[in-house]
Amino acid sequence: MKREGQAPLKDETRVAIDSDHDIVTARQRGRALAEQIGFSNSNLTLIATAISELARNILLYAKKGEVRLGIVEEDGRQGLAVVASDQGPGIADIDRAMEVGYSTSGSLGLGLPGVRRLMDDFEIVSKMGRGTTVSTRKWKR
Repeated sequence: MKREGQAPLKDETRVAIDSDHDIVTARQRGRALAEQIGFSNSNLTLIATAISELARNILLYAKKGEVRLGIVEEDGRQGLAVVASDQGPGIADIDRAMEVGYSTSGSLGLGLPGVRRLMDDFEIVSKMGRGTTVSTRKWKR
């Protein structure tokens, strides 16, 4: 989960996503890690919501994938990293997918834009026919 120039993660955990139950598991594990860091109750809710949305997108669009969670320390601050990845069809137009209201599944189109708003750092990489990875971080203030 480490990218070049980034600090390694502590207490990394991986949750395979291929059922609704796995969404709950990922949400619970992420919340527990965030609690360990000392996030406020309101931030715990935001983090759990973002994890749920990312895991649900994996099920909806790719059928299976993985959510990786871990504590990150960088520049004297601590946070939670959440990386959702799959080997699904990919996103044809990321800019369009990031528009509030855009959806290919008939939903409200709040998913990815919502995750971007809930978390402090957000990056998405997608290749057609090869999958999508969304990397996010929430920093403790």
